[in-house]
Amino acid sequence: MALKTLSAKAAAALDQELMSTGAFSIDQLMELAGLSVSQVVFHVHPPSKGNRILVACGPGNNGGDGLVAARHLRHYGYQPSVYYPKRSKNDLYQRLAKQLEDLEVAFVDDFPTAMKSADHVVDAVFGFSFSGEVREPFPAVIKALEETKLPVTSVDAPSSWNIETGPPQSGLGSKFNPAYLVSLTAPKPLVQYFKGRHFVGGRFVTPGIARSYGFEIPSYQGVDQFAEVGVGGVRKL
Repeated sequence: MALKTLSAKAAAALDQELMSTGAFSIDQLMELAGLSVSQVVFHVHPPSKGNRILVACGPGNNGGDGLVAARHLRHYGYQPSVYYPKRSKNDLYQRLAKQLEDLEVAFVDDFPTAMKSADHVVDAVFGFSFSGEVREPFPAVIKALEETKLPVTSVDAPSSWNIETGPPQSGLGSKFNPAYLVSLTAPKPLVQYFKGRHFVGGRFVTPGIARSYGFEIPSYQGVDQFAEVGVGGVRKL
């Protein structure tokens, strides 16, 4: 069976539908998305493999998902640290950061240096809306992600990748292919270029919305907020 994917335009429309007729708030969706990311990390890299998780957060919703994931990871027994250089003034993001500060989660200023003492990295810098050039201070982050031998879990999209066409053909980000990818809501077309283990997270889509956008809800097991799926046979919607 072909893996059905959502274009950037369809993904944005679906998010808006969830927050209008679906009656979800952005807080709820971000909480569930970040929870799914944290569960994937626990699944592929339990604390016994090393509990130092470095979470790189961008200024938008993808970064918010990373902040939520870091909080859950702290409660699971990890020692997360967060790189969040462009803090949003939005109240939601400020509250997410405050929750981490209250849990004594460290915020770091130098991402490449912080990687030297990490066991696993969560890439929550850019999501499905990213396009164009990587702007400061994130080029050093993408370069470090390309060069590291640490396992990396990317949230919705490997940062620097185009949602439709995948990694840049050359230059910064062209050699970045993380070990794990958590597609939120549904896979995006870039998964055809991804070589690692692929998960879908965000257990909040109704059967009606899935039918409307022409994709299938994965078979989530028990209390899991994620499901592992393949990346072969991609079909774009």
